[in-house]
Amino acid sequence: MAASASKASSGLKPPAMDDAAAAADVKATKGGGRGAFLAHVFLVLSVITLCAVVYAPRFFVSGPATYGGGALVAISAPRPSSTNRTPSSAASPLGLEEHVVGRGDADQERHGGALHQHQHHQQVVLDNQVGSPCASLPNHTICCDRSDYHSDVCFMAGDVRTDAASLSLLLFPPPRGASSSAPEPAAAAVTEERIRPYTRKWDAYITKTIHEVRLRRVARPEEAAAHRCDVRHDAPVLVVTAGGYSHNMFHVFNDGFLPLWLTAQHLRRRVVLAVLSYSPRWAGTYGEILSGLSRYHVIDLLRDKRTHCFPGAVVGTRYHDYLAVNSTRLRDNRTIVDFHDFLAGVYDDDSSGRSRTEETPPRERRPRLGIVSRKGRRVIENQAAVARLAASVGFDVEVMETATGVPLSAVYASVSSYDALVGVHGADLTAFLFLRPGGRAALAQIAPLGITMLSRNLFGVPAARMGLHYEQYDVSARESSLSRKYPAGHVVVADPARARREQGKQEWELVEHVYLRGQNVSLDLGRFRETLARIHSRLKERQQSQVSAPDASPQIFISPQINLYH
Repeated sequence: MAASASKASSGLKPPAMDDAAAAADVKATKGGGRGAFLAHVFLVLSVITLCAVVYAPRFFVSGPATYGGGALVAISAPRPSSTNRTPSSAASPLGLEEHVVGRGDADQERHGGALHQHQHHQQVVLDNQVGSPCASLPNHTICCDRSDYHSDVCFMAGDVRTDAASLSLLLFPPPRGASSSAPEPAAAAVTEERIRPYTRKWDAYITKTIHEVRLRRVARPEEAAAHRCDVRHDAPVLVVTAGGYSHNMFHVFNDGFLPLWLTAQHLRRRVVLAVLSYSPRWAGTYGEILSGLSRYHVIDLLRDKRTHCFPGAVVGTRYHDYLAVNSTRLRDNRTIVDFHDFLAGVYDDDSSGRSRTEETPPRERRPRLGIVSRKGRRVIENQAAVARLAASVGFDVEVMETATGVPLSAVYASVSSYDALVGVHGADLTAFLFLRPGGRAALAQIAPLGITMLSRNLFGVPAARMGLHYEQYDVSARESSLSRKYPAGHVVVADPARARREQGKQEWELVEHVYLRGQNVSLDLGRFRETLARIHSRLKERQQSQVSAPDASPQIFISPQINLYH
């Protein structure tokens, strides 16, 4: 205050006002009397106008907006302070800018919640799902959508704070006198919900391993004093888990990252991820995806004992189908191609050139084919012969070894450069998400004996939805190693469908232990040539080159230990 008074008494003016003030003084000196009065009026009006321009945005906020025809949830997020931030040198690799609450903030909370009177208001859509019962969520309420077979999702609007001791999210009402006296909506009667945030709620075996999170609505605002904010965030929190079947690439994307993207992509990275079963290895493996989903540092919800405060919360993620995005269920009509584009955005390396095949000048070239080389089970026993066959058909062939140690960005760099991907059914085929969509690439899945429909549903249907040309090669009994394990005519080999029916409730055990874990394949090269020829012909038709030069000599090489986590 002393400094301000000193400046005022010394007659200092904003720099932009110096010329106008000097001109007014000159006119006043020359005109005297009435001229001086008009000059002073002009000066006062100029000051008032400047103040209105500079300070008006602090006192006026825009009215309610609309988003894709859906309801909006008004979240009042505190404007991040320029003080009390963690130093930039201490920022996390994922770009966290946390507002670590200082003593001044605690004093404001203690004296009637003055923080709420200086909040920066913005309209945030928490639920992007069409027809959701939580689409119109009043402030200071909890809403859970449990209508889906696969996943529950809960939403909290208002002052949300973590309570590490009870693994809870607490929703506090506004300070007394800070809100209107209108009666609270009926939804506010919900005081507690419990949820295990995983997309396989029908799977009791794995769901019981997922931590349960409590969502509690606190009745009295004065209880907030016992949960003062250690870290305040200016974006809502999304609680997910890194548990479940996270060791498997298919489940990592199908159960985890694709549902996470479905739930959060409309927030455009303005969301804080709070993760159960967090591990540094998981964060390191999928760091690019996490950074693409959120601009903030990931919170280890089980180990971080600080009280984190948010202007809203989402617990759990949406699920549409196997590796699927149902555009009719999203307000912004996203598709699986948008998810592919998201992955391209986080992984594409313009400097590598490998993932830019589609941007090379049109010319006659041999299409590139990647063969996924499995280890242990569902192995292509005559893989070398299959590679030579593909080369003779007209492909340049790359054999992708599935081993540990290579980052997922390397997998993306390889697969995104392919015109076609070939492999036996397995989690590693999830890499088809890296292929160029819209008919520019193809997926050929080799379906082992006994899992024809499973193969088509898990990878064939999603690939077709992405616009890939899809071919499925169904292995015959004589191509399966099971024909050497079981006597001739055994039902497991001769009639897999009947063998599965006869198992009744134990059908999946037969599928898992016999058809998935118990067989390799040795492809009939004559029959498989027909599959490769169809793919090659279709790819060549898409090439727009007029060059008539003959194809170059075929190439076959081994990609060094690409980790596909099968």
